[in-house]
Amino acid sequence: MNSESEPPEQAGTLYIVATPIGNLDDLSPRAAAVLSRVAVIAAEDTRHSGRLLQHLGISKPMMALHEHNERDKAGQVLGKLAACQDVALISDAGTPLISDPGFVLVREARARGYRVTPVPGACALISALSAAGLPTDRFLFEGFLPSKSGARRAALDRLVRESATLVFYESPHRIVDTVGDIAEVMGAERELVLARELTKTFETFYAGAAAHVRQTLEADPHGSRGEFVVMVRGASAEELSVGSAEADRVLTLLLTELPVKKAAKLASELTGISKNELYQRALSLKD
Repeated sequence: MNSESEPPEQAGTLYIVATPIGNLDDLSPRAAAVLSRVAVIAAEDTRHSGRLLQHLGISKPMMALHEHNERDKAGQVLGKLAACQDVALISDAGTPLISDPGFVLVREARARGYRVTPVPGACALISALSAAGLPTDRFLFEGFLPSKSGARRAALDRLVRESATLVFYESPHRIVDTVGDIAEVMGAERELVLARELTKTFETFYAGAAAHVRQTLEADPHGSRGEFVVMVRGASAEELSVGSAEADRVLTLLLTELPVKKAAKLASELTGISKNELYQRALSLKD
C-alpha cells in the first residue's frame, strides 16, 4: 500500500457525503451545507442526484462518476482539488464506497496528500442491522452475492460456519432465489431478517427461519419489489460443535478407504465444512 504524500499547501478538499436511502429528511444539515458550498459534485447518476439537489434548492456543476468511468474521471476530480476547488462525492443513495463507486478516487486522493473528509449519514446496512434484532457485536458485510445460483451457493458455502452476523445486499429479481439458496446451504431453520425499502413508505422487515421467510416473500405481492438488505444469523457454538463432531466421524470413516485429499473433499460435500479446514483435520486424524 502506498504511503500518503505530504498535502499540498493549498488544495481543495474531497468530501464523501452520505445521502438519504429513501426519506429525504434524513439528509443532515451539514451534508446540505457541504453540497451547497463545494465547487463541483461528483455523482454516480447525475440525473438521479439532480432531483435531490433540486429538492434542496441547490444548483451546482455536476459530473458523472460511476463504476464504468471512475478511473478516467478520477483524474478530473484530482485536477479540481489541485486547483483549490472543493469536491463532493455522492452515490445514488447512502454512503459512497459501501458497495458503490469511489474507492479508486479516494485512494488516489489520499495517496497524493489531498484532504478527504467523510460527511456521515444514511447507510442501508447499518440502518438495517440496527432494527433487525440480530447480534451486532460482530458482523460481516459481503456486499452483493454472485448473480448465478451455482456461484452464489459456493459463496454461501464458504460462510456457513461463520459465527458473525452476515449481511448482504440483494436486488428484487433475485431475492427469492437467494433466500432459497440460504435455506438450502445454511439450513432451513437458520434465522434470517430481510429489510426492504428502508426509510421509504413501504418499509418492511421479514424475519424468521430461512424457509419460512422464503414462503412469506412468495406469498407477498410486494415481496419482489424494492431493494433488500439480507441479514443472516451466524453459526451458533452448538452448530459449530455438532458440525465438528460429525466431520470427525465422517473423516474417520473415509480415511479408512481414501487418501487425505479425497477424504477431505468428500467430507466437505457431506458436511458443508470447507475443504481446507477438513484437510487439516484429516491430517491430524491420520497422525
